[in-house]
Amino acid sequence: MSGTPNPAPLTPSVGIGWRHPHYAALLEQQPALGFIEVHSENFFAPGGAALAVLREGREHYPVSLHGVGLSLGSSVGIDPWHLDQLDRLVQTIDPVRVSDHASFASGNRAHAADLLPVPMSHAALDAMCANVGRVQDHLRRPIAVENLSAYVQWRDAEMEEPDFLNTLAQRTGCQLLVDVNNIYVNALNAQLRGETEDPLDQCRQWIDAIAPAHVAELHLAGHVHCGDIVIDDHGSRVVDAVWALYRRAVQRFGAVPTLIEWDTDVPEVGVLLDEAERARAAARQALAPEALAA
Repeated sequence: MSGTPNPAPLTPSVGIGWRHPHYAALLEQQPALGFIEVHSENFFAPGGAALAVLREGREHYPVSLHGVGLSLGSSVGIDPWHLDQLDRLVQTIDPVRVSDHASFASGNRAHAADLLPVPMSHAALDAMCANVGRVQDHLRRPIAVENLSAYVQWRDAEMEEPDFLNTLAQRTGCQLLVDVNNIYVNALNAQLRGETEDPLDQCRQWIDAIAPAHVAELHLAGHVHCGDIVIDDHGSRVVDAVWALYRRAVQRFGAVPTLIEWDTDVPEVGVLLDEAERARAAARQALAPEALAA
């Protein structure tokens, strides 16, 4: 026989969301993980037990800080206090990534109970670019911006969401965090509204429209059907359709760091570790030479 063997496919760094029920188990077991993710706002206090636990976790794993409160789409700008707290946490933990959502949640001292979508308009894009630029200048690093699972819609969009996100990354130098489950949830809700007959095809088109150079992380999670709406509740295992979309995303974006999110009905840590291993296996399958050549 001659020639060289095919190289083994790359495997992305896979992490899990580190939530309170698993603080002790993770520190005791120290399973093999690429990174752990925490919600930034839970650790804004300058001291105390929470920050002490995060410091200990940081001794064993890279940490990704994922926020829900920057309100990057707000037309009134970024809350200085929130940004200062995030900056202090970044300096303390030295995270591998910092991320938040392409949404707004506050403005003029009003705070929503959910992450709300921004209009896909040039004015909204200008506002988000300004806010992302301010955050990156303050933190002295790029951030990653996540696509949203949206349950309300603005009328008269001027661009598609992938175009909005691509342009945001091009203008600001930010990265993109592609949540595969969010894409699927939005497509299922579009199907329920009678706007698409094939949610999987809509998702594939969304993924194919995102420029690979911008993507810094992928998210995987579960969702739930609640009557006439699908909710991104992060409360169950990843479904087969999302695994299929994840393989497509890996083929397009490469071996991008991948997170398993689980925030409600949190099971024992072994379930999350099993999902993390499934993500590694799915990525290896997607990046195998025969799959890439298909």
